[in-house]
Amino acid sequence: MRGHDSSYAELSKGHNSGTGLYAMPNSSDSKYMATLEKESLFRSIGTVIKAYGSGYRIFAKDSNDLAEWVAENDAIPIYEGIEDFTVNTVDSWKLAALVKMDEAFIHDASFNIENYLIKRFAKNFGRAEDNAFINGNGTEMPTGILNATGGAEVAATIDEITYDDVIGLYFSVKPEYRKNAVWLMNDVTALALRTLKDSVGNYLWRDSDDTILGKKVIISEFMPDAESGSKPLAFGDFSYYWVIGRRPIGVRTLTEKFAALDQLGYLAYEFLDGKLIRLEAVKVIQITEALG
Repeated sequence: MRGHDSSYAELSKGHNSGTGLYAMPNSSDSKYMATLEKESLFRSIGTVIKAYGSGYRIFAKDSNDLAEWVAENDAIPIYEGIEDFTVNTVDSWKLAALVKMDEAFIHDASFNIENYLIKRFAKNFGRAEDNAFINGNGTEMPTGILNATGGAEVAATIDEITYDDVIGLYFSVKPEYRKNAVWLMNDVTALALRTLKDSVGNYLWRDSDDTILGKKVIISEFMPDAESGSKPLAFGDFSYYWVIGRRPIGVRTLTEKFAALDQLGYLAYEFLDGKLIRLEAVKVIQITEALG
């Protein structure tokens, strides 16, 4: 894959007349997705699925049915399973990134344009994805875990985070979700939690393996500080957040737009959605909103 006129020569095979974009060759797409998984936090802690095409819906199971013991010759209970499901409509939000480069640099035989663009786009898209999966409002972007509608449930509203509040958040999550749960916060909140001690002076945060109450701590710069009205601390099973790919990544080479500058542009698009399909799987602490 080179950046001059023969750049993305294979892309013509994957041309989409509706968008004017070209799908990456399979080898490049595989490299890109592997790199994106390293850059995007939610692609590692969430569930990633492909839902190409239109009219896709998610059927999320809501019930907590258990199997029942049945005496010999007794009737077996019958459940209307369809009533257990909540239907979520999946959107296709567009995420774009543009990289422009000098042609002389691109034509240098020692420069691997494929690897460069894969890393650059993966980093750009990964950061934008994580921000949306946390803070997105569901309008022209995915719905994030902190959104008031479709986001994680609020376990408690507090003035400031204390040792007891962290314990309370932990136990507000049902055992079935605590099994694979992690903590999510930013550096500022992490620093504050590192100083919390119990009544006999034991630190809440375990330094040896960076865990709180035996659960891994994950840091994201896109989580907010503990300020008025914010939700700085989340805990739960993030595998219930689904990252839904709607189309393969598409790339367009812009040969004319920057020609006067002796540059080429590479425009890439992702089409995806993100949803927390079981709201109770992740809980958050909210800081009391200041009056006035």
